[in-house]
Amino acid sequence: MDPEKEFTTIIEQNKGLIYKVAGFYTNQPQDREDLFQEIVYQLWKSAGSFGHRSRISTWIYRVAMNTAIHFLRKRKRWTTGSIRAEMLEYPEPDGRELEEQWKMLQAGIGELDLLERGILMLWLEGKSYDEISELIGISASNVGTRLSRIREKLKKKMTKNQ
Repeated sequence: MDPEKEFTTIIEQNKGLIYKVAGFYTNQPQDREDLFQEIVYQLWKSAGSFGHRSRISTWIYRVAMNTAIHFLRKRKRWTTGSIRAEMLEYPEPDGRELEEQWKMLQAGIGELDLLERGILMLWLEGKSYDEISELIGISASNVGTRLSRIREKLKKKMTKNQ
């Protein structure tokens, strides 16, 4: 198969994953599109380095998350705004109290650093500690420790504002 056509097929099959990472790290539609394009560009540039030692989705996650972090640092536009509910695939809460709790959770997530957001995003997608470890480049026990700290930060944020 033609390498260009194969790459286009891989991007098409995984564009949801790429949009999810771009959306998790940005708030504005234009920023999300810019980051999506930057991720695809970085995937194209590094396609030769994919050695089939891991699943293609693992490699895409790794490149996408590294690109997102670099993209935000380079632009110095750290997003601390809200994360949209549809990004996490949670239904909109009903009732005023649930709405307030959801807003507090979004604010808490927005205050996490970029690595913590990435770990949380992967965990929310059901990735195992080993999978997160492989994607992020830290030990599985470190993933567990960081997730514990992230949950504690979010818990403090939620109870502080009640």
